Amino acid sequence: MNEERMVTKILITDDDLSQRMILRLSLEEEGYKVFEAENGEEALKIISADMDIRLLLTDLDMPEMDGFELIRNIRKKELRYTYIIVLSSAEDRKIILKALSLGADDYLTKPVYPDELKLRLKGGIRLLSLEAQEELIFAMAKLAEYRSDETGFHLERTTHYVRLLARQLSIYQPELQLSLSEAEEMARVCSIHDLGKVAIPDQILHKPGMLTKEEFSIMKSHTTIGGKMINELYEKTKSSGLWLSTEIATFHHERWDGHGYPNGLSENDIPLSARIMALADVYDAMTSKRCYKDAAPHDTVKHMILEEKGKQFDPIIVDSFIKIEKEWLEIKNKFKD
Repeated sequence: MNEERMVTKILITDDDLSQRMILRLSLEEEGYKVFEAENGEEALKIISADMDIRLLLTDLDMPEMDGFELIRNIRKKELRYTYIIVLSSAEDRKIILKALSLGADDYLTKPVYPDELKLRLKGGIRLLSLEAQEELIFAMAKLAEYRSDETGFHLERTTHYVRLLARQLSIYQPELQLSLSEAEEMARVCSIHDLGKVAIPDQILHKPGMLTKEEFSIMKSHTTIGGKMINELYEKTKSSGLWLSTEIATFHHERWDGHGYPNGLSENDIPLSARIMALADVYDAMTSKRCYKDAAPHDTVKHMILEEKGKQFDPIIVDSFIKIEKEWLEIKNKFKD
């Protein structure tokens, strides 16, 4: 999917007709659908009437309602994020800083050079496409959650656990070469780890007792099914976040000792994202009440995780879990079911 095609509508707000015409011609050549407004009041009416307008170019000095008031009103009323680029002939940094402090995302000084404008708009489109991707990921995660027996704040807790673990590893385990931005990306997409459960029959997914060998084989397929579903999206978007989602969904039931599924990977052959998710997911599953079991206390689960160090779990990740135990418990208590 081409990023530039994800958001095509743009609103130009300027009381200078010639300036609007110059910008319109340049943007229409790039395939944008351009709307125009002479002042802030008119711009607000246009944006309110069309939720698909997510890009705004606005002058600051205008009659009726100036650019500052327009930005303030948009940020106060918007239901979906609007990327705002300020156009100003002013060189006074205080004016630009005021616009940015009110919620503008970027600025250009007049005269506007078309090539520079196009590059700034691409930055806005990347941000908006990221927002759309996050919405899609969370919606798919909720779909899987509704079908399974995991209720309450399972997704919220595991997301925060993954973020906490990944940031700890990024800062204190440099040999893993995990940047803080990659750690944040893992947390952002990990909620989709059980997407494949949407394809598991209810009689297996909600069975209160132990699964038979055949039933467990079907249950295990949620990893490959989920990974395949997300990978199909990745092939269309080439999003790094969806690639991480594919890894997490497919491999979060692999074990450090090689006795996990679906592929029996071991140690560092298991993607780091999946190794982090494995501990977070198991901890939350064991400390949460299910239709077939009661919730286990934190200390009991902590003891089990320590026993499984170097067996089910990556030893480095277990050590990191112990070091951040206090912060971990704060998350657990904050998001109680």
